[in-house]
Amino acid sequence: MNRWLITGAGGMLGREVVRLLAAEGECALPLDRRALDLTDTRAVEAAVRRARPTVVVNCAAYTDVDGAETDEDQARRINADAVRGLARACARGGARLLHPSTDYVFAGDATTPYAEDAAPGPRTAYGRSKLEGERAVREELPHTGTVVRTAWLYGAHGRNFVRTMAERAARGATVHVVDDQTGQPTPARDVAERLLALGRGPARPGVFHATASGRTTWYGLAREVFHLAGADPERVRPTDSTTLDRPAARPAWSVLGHDRWAAAGLPAPRHWRAALAAEFAAVTAAPEGGISCAR
Repeated sequence: MNRWLITGAGGMLGREVVRLLAAEGECALPLDRRALDLTDTRAVEAAVRRARPTVVVNCAAYTDVDGAETDEDQARRINADAVRGLARACARGGARLLHPSTDYVFAGDATTPYAEDAAPGPRTAYGRSKLEGERAVREELPHTGTVVRTAWLYGAHGRNFVRTMAERAARGATVHVVDDQTGQPTPARDVAERLLALGRGPARPGVFHATASGRTTWYGLAREVFHLAGADPERVRPTDSTTLDRPAARPAWSVLGHDRWAAAGLPAPRHWRAALAAEFAAVTAAPEGGISCAR
């Protein structure tokens, strides 16, 4: 049986990974940022040495997309330098590393799904820091390091767009949502299940994309949330990205391809609409609110 070490265990994705492992009775050590500062190289090495994990899942990340534009050094320390230190600790300890990443490593100007081996071209400081982290994993762990990109994440923990739209639907609000950004709304639970499937099987180095299948816009997602909440979807009005005043550009195209799952003999991801319907009650019942489009 694997021994798991989960960094960033207090976040949206980390909590899902820990919950699934606990439900299945697997041996796991969850460490949130209070228990482990990923930028402290000595602490990271000591944690890996003590836990002796066979699989490390790094759910820790700097995810403030706009903040990274004015503090790129901090984003790089957490998303790149600290990841390299963790990868080196895994290499010394003989552990595999599963490292979630993001669609922001791409330019966001495509018209067909980005394949796992598509050339990256980040246009934001956040995207650059995450791409550096990906490269660190693949350089330090060429045979046992796996990058798992996701996008448009939502879940039962932390701030997310789905719960915020449901709250606004319940209040009777009319909302304006951008209709010129296309992606794949993805439950944190689905990504956690993908990470566990990779960790339980043989080492599969390289890149996987863990997003839902299909595609929609933020406007289309908001309308579906209103529908599931029993509210009139016509209260969702379309707008475009020019109305947003944000330091970091959002990708117009965040659709990722999933070919490697089939090649690895693993099932295809759920369609985003079916996944949303299945997860809606759990997501909207959670106590926390807010909006986050970062991964």
